[in-house]
Amino acid sequence: MKKNELLLVIFLFLFITQTNGFYEFLGSVVSFVLELTRIQQLLIPLYRPKNRAQEEKFDFVIIGSGPSGSALANRLTENPNINVLLLESGEEASFIADIPVAAGALEFMSYNYGYKSQPQPGFCKGCPNGVLEWPHGHVLGGSSVINYMIYVRGSPGDYNKWADLGNPGWSYKDILPYFIKMEDTRVKISDDEIRGKGGYLTVSDVPFRSKIVDVFVKACNEAGYEYVDYNGRRQLGVSYIQSTTRDGKRCSAEKAYLRPVRSRKNLKIQVKSTVTKILIDDKTKTAYGVEYYYKNKKHTVYAKKEVICSAGTLNSPQVLMLSGIGPRDHLEELDIPVVMDLPVGKKMYDHPTFPLMLFEIKKPLVIDGIQVVLNPFNYLGLLTGKGAFTTIGGVEAITYIKTNQSTESDPLYPDIELLMIGGSLNTDFGIVFRKIFNIPSQIFDKAFLPKLGSDIYMITPVLVHPKSYGWIKLKSKNPWEAPLFYPNFFSDPENDDIKTFIAAIREIERINATPAMKKIGAELVNVPLPGCERNTFDSDEYWECALRTIIGSYYHQVATCKMGPSNDTEAVVDHKLRVHGIKKLRVVDTSVIPIAPSAHNVAPAYVIGEKAADLIKQCYNI
Repeated sequence: MKKNELLLVIFLFLFITQTNGFYEFLGSVVSFVLELTRIQQLLIPLYRPKNRAQEEKFDFVIIGSGPSGSALANRLTENPNINVLLLESGEEASFIADIPVAAGALEFMSYNYGYKSQPQPGFCKGCPNGVLEWPHGHVLGGSSVINYMIYVRGSPGDYNKWADLGNPGWSYKDILPYFIKMEDTRVKISDDEIRGKGGYLTVSDVPFRSKIVDVFVKACNEAGYEYVDYNGRRQLGVSYIQSTTRDGKRCSAEKAYLRPVRSRKNLKIQVKSTVTKILIDDKTKTAYGVEYYYKNKKHTVYAKKEVICSAGTLNSPQVLMLSGIGPRDHLEELDIPVVMDLPVGKKMYDHPTFPLMLFEIKKPLVIDGIQVVLNPFNYLGLLTGKGAFTTIGGVEAITYIKTNQSTESDPLYPDIELLMIGGSLNTDFGIVFRKIFNIPSQIFDKAFLPKLGSDIYMITPVLVHPKSYGWIKLKSKNPWEAPLFYPNFFSDPENDDIKTFIAAIREIERINATPAMKKIGAELVNVPLPGCERNTFDSDEYWECALRTIIGSYYHQVATCKMGPSNDTEAVVDHKLRVHGIKKLRVVDTSVIPIAPSAHNVAPAYVIGEKAADLIKQCYNI
């Protein structure tokens, strides 16, 4: 049997078995691979807890190894006299997570907590069970191991707003040095004077590009959008995507910040350790340690200086509330003793995205999913860091626009992000993409299956500054039960979020009407979404129906432990990330971001970790 034939048989087997245990099969394969690829652990063993009879003490205990926690652990242990314990509930990732094209599939593996939102009226009417998939990293390196590796700093205006809200030290001028410090920029077109070189985090162009992306960039230019380094002097404009990849492979927080310093004797990393409670002296309101479970046994560890919660926007509020820090009425409802009454989880912003702007083209330029799988040279590319498998889930270009709905005075402050994907929901026959975007099989079969085999690319508009916001609650005081997540999309009373989305759709259509797109015969796929047939296709009423029927999330939740001054009734931490009213306890992750930024969370997450390290060093003169 020829190589291509063998690959075809394997692909067809996976496709045929997709509805009958495909992910279970894939999970078994991945589990086997995991056991064969523990070289890192063999070379540098992870920390193991001592016998419970022996008292364990560290200067700092960090809960969570996402970008913020990893950067913080690295920087604090630069001082050999400071010892740090980094606790992570997940395991170590295998090399499978390094393959950029596998980004979507990683959401269906053990590296993801597998959270889902709660059903609510007004959105996701066509989603399975009316809920959103909300991936959250459950692995060493956190969500940086399962995300799409899109690197976006955000607009300078984002950080200036943070400072204006009563958070000195967080303006763009204050934050820029940290971006420069942490980056190792390998981008062909960049504003070099404000981009970093030689830092821990590699930011690269994606080696593989489909031909359609070049046409899209040209079309944006024709529509009036200048080519920019969107992580440079200005964000408004179009660019090829910049990614957290190094030599064609994922550069996660573990790879960037932990792997280079694993040999430090003063840094202890413990995986498979779930923190269930922060220990706080109720009389002095001082944090002094944590309780966590490792191999089904409870352990206690003490912090001589501070406990730092870096569990992420979805889990940091859970840990705080389980420890008695949160809204009094909610904690008392669950019979959790109240240590400090704070608005933990009361506000949560996210970036909703609409995945149904699909364009069919007459000239075949789009990535052909079957050819990618069948071409053996793409597998060789895994070793060389080249080829189609280096694409970050198909995302190839990004455009920041300011629609006619924006009320911002800053002419360069965007309200919409356009992500161009060199493929569509049809590319993988509905195996992964449709599940990521919460599209049930019945809608996929009716609306998209007829276009199977067509050359289609998609543009997903992302609402970067939603007015609607949701919240997080505990389901119970059982730490093993996932919290309850309420996104509350499209709930703003003036319907501004819907209006901005529709304005973005009109701008996408204008871009697609440029000469560059006409030359390849690009046309909007005119297949009415089931449930919206009563509305005239492409009318504002149709798009509102479609938006409320199928909406996705790019998992950029923020503000659940909002940063702000003590007189801010929504604030949980101050500008030095210290929990209001509690000594020796900080929150260091994207949960502290006060408003939804024009960023993908991984970039500000690293900056928060870097900034926090300096704040702590200054506090203790270390």
